[in-house]
Amino acid sequence: MNEALKQRIQRKLESLSDERGYQILDYVEFLQSKYSERATPTGIFAKITETVEDTMRAGKLPIQAISGTMGVMDGAAKVMKGFAAAGKTVVDEAMRASEGQPPLEESTKSATPKGPAAKPPAAKAAAAKAPAAKPKTDS
Repeated sequence: MNEALKQRIQRKLESLSDERGYQILDYVEFLQSKYSERATPTGIFAKITETVEDTMRAGKLPIQAISGTMGVMDGAAKVMKGFAAAGKTVVDEAMRASEGQPPLEESTKSATPKGPAAKPPAAKAAAAKAPAAKPKTDS
């Protein structure tokens, strides 16, 4: 499917209620089962999410409950992806260190604090020792 068609479908779907969205999802899944091989979700978390959603829909739970649950599960999936990315970075850096290579330049830049807290200790000490400016008084 080309990108223009995907965007057009997305615009149409965004204007619909959740209930109509689930009706469209049912129809798309029907067409998929009739005319093509069923696409399986990638990743274990995606499979669990779809199973939970299908179970809730089969139990005829309110659309708001299903939508809320899917929102929470999507948020949890994003958190898990973040953990996985952080873990991969740690492992990559450990591998580089064990091979005697310096850390990646990008990781040191992103770990460097910015702003007033980023001043080196000597600069902080000098700033603390400097006399504060006294306001002028008209006496």
